[in-house]
Amino acid sequence: MKEGNREVILKELSEGVVQYDDDRVKTAAQKAIAEGVDALAAIQEGLVRGMSRVGELFQKGEYFVPEVLICADSLYAGLEILKPHLQKGTGIQKIGKVLIGSIEGDVHEIGKSLVSMMMDIGGFEMTDLGVDVPLKKFLSEHKERKSDIIAISALMSTTMLKMPEFIRAIKKEDPKVLIMVGGAPISRELARKFGADGYAEDAQGAVQEAKKILQRQ
Repeated sequence: MKEGNREVILKELSEGVVQYDDDRVKTAAQKAIAEGVDALAAIQEGLVRGMSRVGELFQKGEYFVPEVLICADSLYAGLEILKPHLQKGTGIQKIGKVLIGSIEGDVHEIGKSLVSMMMDIGGFEMTDLGVDVPLKKFLSEHKERKSDIIAISALMSTTMLKMPEFIRAIKKEDPKVLIMVGGAPISRELARKFGADGYAEDAQGAVQEAKKILQRQ
């Protein structure tokens, strides 16, 4: 297959997600399979790239919650076609269990959901607790599911200040569990001061960071 054709298909997948055009995404996904584009590449370099662009548009105030949600629907329409064609016998291997949620008092959904979606595509078994998640909920769900990583999101400086308390309590309960944090008011330096094992600036970075901290164990 010519490289030019591959790039056209990947661009169609990406732009189809951005423009929340389910039919365009499905057609591009089917063409990717027909022309031998690697399914994982189509997901990561097409669908995920498009959803990352959606996240940028949301941050800029050009897209709002309804647009983000229907863009996600378009992404999943493509996933439904591409996932069965991942390399047989391997697929996207589940490389770790992740528990994710927005911290108590924080009702911001989109950033956290994008991270959850990207990590699912990236090979993690995700449990999304939603928003406004109290410490007791993180602890009880972790006890039941025995997650490798607990990912805590905060989009406000006020809710961010609860993170050190959450991290100390979780580590006291299970010193071996890894904790990742993220959100607009947080930096890598702050994450380190809070006692977190990892920090991600965005959804794409979260996948790589999670893999990195797992390898350090």
